[in-house]
Amino acid sequence: MKCGKRAVLTLFVLTALCGRGILSGDSFRREQQRYARVRQASGQAQPRLEALFRKAGLDYPAREVLLRVFKLEGELELWARNDKNSPFILVQLYPVCAASGTVGPKRREGDLQVPEGFYFISAFNPWSHFHLSLRVNYPNAADRILGDRRHPGGDIFIHGSCVTIGCLPLRDGPIEEVYLAAVDARDAGQAHIPVHIFPCRLDGSWLRLERESWRRPGLMDFWRNLKEGYDLFDKTHRLPKVSVDHRGKYLFH
Repeated sequence: MKCGKRAVLTLFVLTALCGRGILSGDSFRREQQRYARVRQASGQAQPRLEALFRKAGLDYPAREVLLRVFKLEGELELWARNDKNSPFILVQLYPVCAASGTVGPKRREGDLQVPEGFYFISAFNPWSHFHLSLRVNYPNAADRILGDRRHPGGDIFIHGSCVTIGCLPLRDGPIEEVYLAAVDARDAGQAHIPVHIFPCRLDGSWLRLERESWRRPGLMDFWRNLKEGYDLFDKTHRLPKVSVDHRGKYLFH
């Protein structure tokens, strides 16, 4: 089953909430609490989240959160900060418990790839076939330039249930924590929750990707471009501003 099976319903929820002004942040949590799975997650996962935030030296809920994903390592990081002037702090690392495709970006519908690049959460799905899910805004501006113009694919989610075809699955406990942290950050006024997806940790050992790049021209240049944004955040723990030029290259400010 495709992980975006209920994408139409998800987008309906998002559109409805936008039309009612709920995504402005003043009552998003209250709206989400209308759904049984979110209420259940709040009872079970919020105490764990509060303990994780205390351990990281942060108040819960956070003013802003950030998700970073590393495909080869199979890991998702939850970062947070309590005010816009502070650096982000790592709160928790979660295993991505199933995978499809390989390293490298998603370029067309049906390629089973998980995207790579700089994204944000575009929808919350409290009745997903996969417990709870957060939609990633693939294809972004870079993907629309570099991928299949007519059939780039879509419906990329971070979700529960530990099954996937091209998405990012967590177990149900972790997705409850990530989902609630995102809900509460949106409620606090974070309009765009960033999701950075990398082929692996682009540190000193990232050149292990070079063998894969030999088979796919241009791939190493793409990864070097991702590394620019990776290094900027790793250095300061602050988010770079990201834009895309006419060639589909990410620019960082």
